[in-house]
Amino acid sequence: MARKIAGRLAAASLSLGFLSAPGLRAEDAPPLSAQCQAPAADIAAPAPLPNVAALLANRKKLRILAIGSSSTSGIGASSRSRNYPAQLHDILGKALNGVEVDIVNRGVSGEVAATTAERLRSEVAIQRPDLVLWQLGTNDALSRVPPEQFEQTVRSTVDWLKSDKIDVVLVGLQYTPKFSRDDNYKDIRDVLLRIASSNNVLYIRRYEAMQFIARARATPMMSADEFHLNDLGYRCMAEHIAQAVIANLFVRRFRPATSPSP
Repeated sequence: MARKIAGRLAAASLSLGFLSAPGLRAEDAPPLSAQCQAPAADIAAPAPLPNVAALLANRKKLRILAIGSSSTSGIGASSRSRNYPAQLHDILGKALNGVEVDIVNRGVSGEVAATTAERLRSEVAIQRPDLVLWQLGTNDALSRVPPEQFEQTVRSTVDWLKSDKIDVVLVGLQYTPKFSRDDNYKDIRDVLLRIASSNNVLYIRRYEAMQFIARARATPMMSADEFHLNDLGYRCMAEHIAQAVIANLFVRRFRPATSPSP
C-alpha cells in the first residue's frame, strides 16, 4: 500500500507544473553519486516547499533547522563533517549558487518524536528557520510508541510549523535488515506516509531508498554496530534530501481530493 501511494504522489507531481526561481531549474537537482543511486519514488514522496521557493526567488539567505535523533547528530560518522547536515550544507551551497545556506544541527541521540516536538518549540523561536528537516520514527518504532500517539504528535507539530510559514520535510525511518519484519517499523512508516499525503508535506522515504541500495548493490551503509549509519550512509542521506528539496521547489501544489485507495 505504501509503495502504491508513493508512486501515485510521484506521478502526480510531474503533471502539476513548476514554480520558477531565478537561475534555478528542476533539472539542476544535484546528481546522485553511483553508490547512492535509487529510484525517485524510493527517495521521496513529493510536495511543494512554497516558503523556501519564495525566499529563493528573492535570493535571500536560507536558514535550515535539522532536528531529530542519532541520524541527525551523526552517531557512527567518522567526524562531525561527515554527518548528514554537514554534507547537505555543502551540496545545497553548490546547487543554490548565490544563496547563502545556513544549517543548524540539533540532533539528540535516542529521542522519540514527542520529545523532539517539545524541543522544536524553543529551537524554532531561537533559530527562526525557513525550513525544518525532521528526522523521526526509528526510535518511536523501537520504543513501541503507539502509532496513533505518534501520529497525533507529528500532525500537530507539522500543523504548527506550517501555520508559522515554515516549510517541513519529514525524514523517515532508516532501513536495517534486523528490523525489516518488525510490525512497529511498518506501522510507523505507514503513519508518516499518510501524514505526508494528507498534509501535503515532503517526505524522504529513507527506508525504501536504503533498502533498494542494500539489495541492488550490497553496499554497506551501516557502522560496526549494524544500527547507526556510516560515512556512506550519511552521504546518501544528504544526497537524497538535497535532490528531493531542489526538485520539489518546482512542485506547485498537490492536494488529493480523496485518500488514495489501497
